[in-house]
Amino acid sequence: MINGSLDGEFPLYVWQTGSGTQSNMNVNEVIANRASQLLGGELGTKKPVHPNDHVNMGQSSNDTFPTAMHIATLLEARGHLLPRLSRLIDEVWEKAVKWVDVVKIGRTPLQDATPLTVGQEWSGWATQLRDARHRLETALHAVLELALGGTAVGTGLNAPPGFGEEVAAKLAELTGLPLRTAPNKFAAQGSLDGMVAVSAGLRGVAVALMKIANDMRWLASGPRTGLHELKLPANEPGSSIMPGKVNPTQQEAMVMVCLQAIGEDSIVAAAGAQGNFELNAMRPIIINNVLHSARIIGDACEKLRMFSVAGTELDEQRVTEYVGRSLMLVTALSPHIGYDKASAIAHKADDEGTTLRDAALALGVPAEEFDRIVDPKAMVGEPQRDLGIDVDARHTQEHQRAGSS
Repeated sequence: MINGSLDGEFPLYVWQTGSGTQSNMNVNEVIANRASQLLGGELGTKKPVHPNDHVNMGQSSNDTFPTAMHIATLLEARGHLLPRLSRLIDEVWEKAVKWVDVVKIGRTPLQDATPLTVGQEWSGWATQLRDARHRLETALHAVLELALGGTAVGTGLNAPPGFGEEVAAKLAELTGLPLRTAPNKFAAQGSLDGMVAVSAGLRGVAVALMKIANDMRWLASGPRTGLHELKLPANEPGSSIMPGKVNPTQQEAMVMVCLQAIGEDSIVAAAGAQGNFELNAMRPIIINNVLHSARIIGDACEKLRMFSVAGTELDEQRVTEYVGRSLMLVTALSPHIGYDKASAIAHKADDEGTTLRDAALALGVPAEEFDRIVDPKAMVGEPQRDLGIDVDARHTQEHQRAGSS
């Protein structure tokens, strides 16, 4: 059954009784029939192995189904999503290190702001994803606790003493996961709060990914009439009618995946609030949405890394041009000449189409003072230290390479 040979024996839909009883009984019946067949019995006779008396012994759908939900969620998140998310984070961080010293203009409310480096910007993306990953990993701790052993309503009726502990230990051995029995089976079966927390963690990852994907496609807009600081890989034609057009397809795909995951989290949250007394009967829809979100987010992370981030290049000429044209460099003058005069310089330059320097000199700022103060490289702080780069070691390596050359 595990290797998929009997998949055809599971005809049920997600849309079934909310406790998952039908799926649980389906599993019980397939196991009982296959075991009976192996023991020389006939299919459908319930002999010598009975689906309820033997396979379901000491169990209830009310504790097995949530246990299966937790294990499936852990396997999907740890085996599929997290490795792909981590590889994407590493790729983004590599770009941050590569471009750590390239000064660019920052933007706030889609308007020009003070400078930072491209590496600082990308380091923000990488850190945002790391934080989202950490929150998801924290949420996954909640589903390490298993309901098995609570049977019908959490009391453990018809299960032998210690059943929950023994089965949790065996499942931990089989899966390699640090599984444990839930200390309170009434909470484990009456709620699905652990699954809701995981779904919220997935939503958090989706929110971060959507922000980054949108930033990338804004920065790649153009090439002639947009920002075009980034040059994304041209994976396929972008238009069936406009020759040579290239679209940010991987970013658009990521945004759609994230919207789907955010929507699915809303469903999970609503379903998680539908618990009544000793059972939340919204289990199938919750596990369906959580597994689907984890799968598509993981897939999208891998595709974005492979087909976009890894091959993304920088249009340094355009980046440098924007730095030279920016009016917000005047911010550095503000502490020296006052906010109002600095603002007047910016408006004068904008209204007259002149450079910031020309406007400043026209309003009485000495050229020497302007050139000393308005230095974009001096406005970005210490980008290498911001990224945790060992500056001294890097300089030593550069000197060594220069010497060997």
